[in-house]
Amino acid sequence: MAALFGSRVRRLRTAAGLTQAELGARTHVVGTRITQVERCSGARPTQELARALDEVLGADELLIDLWPYVHREAFPDWSRRFMEYSARAVGMRQYAAHVVPGLLQTEDYARALLRVYPEHEDEAKLQQRLTARMERQRQFAAGGRTELWVVLDEAVLLRPVGGQAVMRAQLRRLVEAVREGRLTLQVLPFEQGEHGSLGGSLTLLTMPDATEVAYKEGSEYGFLLEEPPEVRRHTLIYDRLRATALPPDMSLEAIRSTLEGKYRGASVPSRAARRRLAQEQLQQSGRRRLRGGGGRVARRGPRA
Repeated sequence: MAALFGSRVRRLRTAAGLTQAELGARTHVVGTRITQVERCSGARPTQELARALDEVLGADELLIDLWPYVHREAFPDWSRRFMEYSARAVGMRQYAAHVVPGLLQTEDYARALLRVYPEHEDEAKLQQRLTARMERQRQFAAGGRTELWVVLDEAVLLRPVGGQAVMRAQLRRLVEAVREGRLTLQVLPFEQGEHGSLGGSLTLLTMPDATEVAYKEGSEYGFLLEEPPEVRRHTLIYDRLRATALPPDMSLEAIRSTLEGKYRGASVPSRAARRRLAQEQLQQSGRRRLRGGGGRVARRGPRA
């Protein structure tokens, strides 16, 4: 689909009498970006670029209609059908066993995860997947109709993907998403022990007609479950996870505590250290008042 998209852009550009540099200038990208699109190399075109190309070249929304298929092509085969469902879903419930779900990842966190796979040693391929992931986030946020509920395994908070700075930004992103009302978040602590989804992550999607599908995913696999008995079984597993996870308020506090304890950075004191410092300052202030500032005490007159 990316090759078809590129050939259509090249044909329309030639018919319009434009060079790649001229088309790039009119769509606010460099000419080499147009070359990449036409040759199907580098990152896939974003939705904004597809829309700009369609408008400048007078494609009558042909490029806009092709773009979703180009976008999905950037993902593995086993995830594309799930993405088709998730684009139409009105409710999404997720259990994340190992990493922050893709819809909530910062760009640096996503890049660190994608870089570990051998197929992404090529920088162009890594950037292609990263662009596609960030574009999916933008689409999800722009839709604004899907209710998102996520249960994070405690392991997700403690695994320092990308290092300290990346994790600080990622956990802050989660806190902001909760504050903005875009997300209901729970943390499943280690102390809860075994559960029905230890093998991998789980997503449940509620469709506009109230039907549901389930999606199981690991690092190298993913499969969609559509049969009602299987969906009901995984819905029960998820409900049990939600029941044993920390409540949303306590989960938010757990994320903040992890931020302050594990990822606070060398220059930022912990909460306990700040409390000790405040107590020391209060004690010093009290001693100063006792030494010098208490004012005179009136003398008693002689007893009669």
